[in-house]
Amino acid sequence: MKSRTIERVACATGTLLFLSGLVHAVVLVASGGSWTGPLSMRKAVTFGLSFGLTLITVAWATSYVAVRPRVRNVLLGVFTGASVVETALVSMQAWRGVPSHFNFETGFDNAVSTTLAAGGGVIILTVVSFTAAALRGEGETTPSMRLAVRFGLVALLVALGAGAAMIASGVVEARGGNPQAAYTTAGALKPLHAVAMHAILIVPGLAWLLRFADWTERRRGRLVWAAIGAYTVLTAVVGLESVAGVSPLAASPIEMATSGVALGVLGLIGAVAAREAIRGS
Repeated sequence: MKSRTIERVACATGTLLFLSGLVHAVVLVASGGSWTGPLSMRKAVTFGLSFGLTLITVAWATSYVAVRPRVRNVLLGVFTGASVVETALVSMQAWRGVPSHFNFETGFDNAVSTTLAAGGGVIILTVVSFTAAALRGEGETTPSMRLAVRFGLVALLVALGAGAAMIASGVVEARGGNPQAAYTTAGALKPLHAVAMHAILIVPGLAWLLRFADWTERRRGRLVWAAIGAYTVLTAVVGLESVAGVSPLAASPIEMATSGVALGVLGLIGAVAAREAIRGS
């Protein structure tokens, strides 16, 4: 796909956000700080890495979505701006040594927490718009890539929905005078949030690799469907574990086996796609 100015800006911004996450990781390791808790520099690390990678991925994946140029500029520009604000505010609070979310101790902290929640809402609206456009139009791409992008955007909405649920439950607990419960309750959905968020990278990435294979489009489509099935199973299992408050590392043997099979299928498809891409090129 031909790169547009807004996509280049989004990718450059995402790269800077990702680098900020790496820098904060170095600071965290060098300082010997804690990797857990609401005051940990870890939040600056995870927000920088996650928002950076997600912004780059969304800019790339939505280039295959049929959207009018002006609308694309607005949607991707808003998504980029919101990503910067979210990462900057979380990093700032980490350096100040105070919680970034569910913190209503002062007027300033209250404004930060409110802005973070509003930014999440803005991001959800932009992804909803991109998803609606992807489901409605065909775009300049192959059916297998179109399918992969549609699934990735729907999965991203699931991730954002989990994030919104975390914020909502945490705010209720914090406003009720129990801030510690806010972090515990909200944190339960983190695994679902993380797994669903990166489907927009993995499944379209596999579809992109398969475009280099000397195969029929129908054959590519079957592998993309297999990847979608595996990723859906993985997300569902992790989602059930999150709702039950069970860590994926402490899940039952059946749940771990199911997740393992799903990951194995994704890995196998990735290996096949990479092999065929090398052969095709």
